[in-house]
Amino acid sequence: MKKRIFTGAATALVTPMNADGSVNFGRLKTLVNEQIENHIDALVICGTTGEKSTLRYDEHLRVIEESVKAANGRVPIIAGTGSNDTVYSVELCDDAASVGADAFLMVTPYYNKTSQAGLVAHYNYIADRVSKPIILYNVPSRTGVNIKAETYKELSKHQNIVATKEASGDLSLIAEIKYLCGDDLDIYSGNDDQTVPIMSLGGIGIISVLSNIAPKVMHDICELYLNGYTQPASELHIKHIGLMNAMFCDVNPIPVKEAMNMLGLNVGPCRMPLYPTSDVNKSLLKEKLVECGFKL
Repeated sequence: MKKRIFTGAATALVTPMNADGSVNFGRLKTLVNEQIENHIDALVICGTTGEKSTLRYDEHLRVIEESVKAANGRVPIIAGTGSNDTVYSVELCDDAASVGADAFLMVTPYYNKTSQAGLVAHYNYIADRVSKPIILYNVPSRTGVNIKAETYKELSKHQNIVATKEASGDLSLIAEIKYLCGDDLDIYSGNDDQTVPIMSLGGIGIISVLSNIAPKVMHDICELYLNGYTQPASELHIKHIGLMNAMFCDVNPIPVKEAMNMLGLNVGPCRMPLYPTSDVNKSLLKEKLVECGFKL
């Protein structure tokens, strides 16, 4: 059996910014510590929620490095290193490993896209050349590429490809992945609102947006479910479903950063082209935060 990176809830951590749009590294350290103190099981750095697309290369690596330093071995640090350039992905993985990343989250190639055979070639090329385990990331709503179950089966044969973050929204696909790959590929939900449903099909946790503001909630949902307390886990999930959905009332990470700022977490703005959300969405976020017991 392959080495497991984590079980439970990982936060797809936002990258905090100063008012001028520069990275707020002091705040980043605080966020990492607060997440760990609130029982998060792993941290994903420089993913979609971390605004990887608008970080310069030097910023990208420094955000990973500072997160590694702040975590100090207490939880795994998973670095977003996916690209639509296969060779560049290898370079980014090497550099992320050199600053201490424990694993890589690798989104499917976007914009230029590729075939299913191309996905197998792309990921195997990378997996042959990197030193840390890989979590695949399937999010066709953003990339225009969907990993099919048979492709997952082929990819799961590689010892360095250990898991997937599944954000396709397709529960039938999850069942097929589990059927075809068995214990050769761990499955993490990539959508907060499918955390319990995906665990019911053999998933072992979530890579979460909501856990930026509710790390213990997401940790507890996973811990309860995976320890056999399925009803309490489901009830906790349902209690927070409105807030989970509100996190996507606008393009991620606009809503979660807005919510964090409302809660005094001071993560600053998103970088353009992401734009501040509407007053209607701000009201919705406030309503759902209060509904779940947050004090504004």
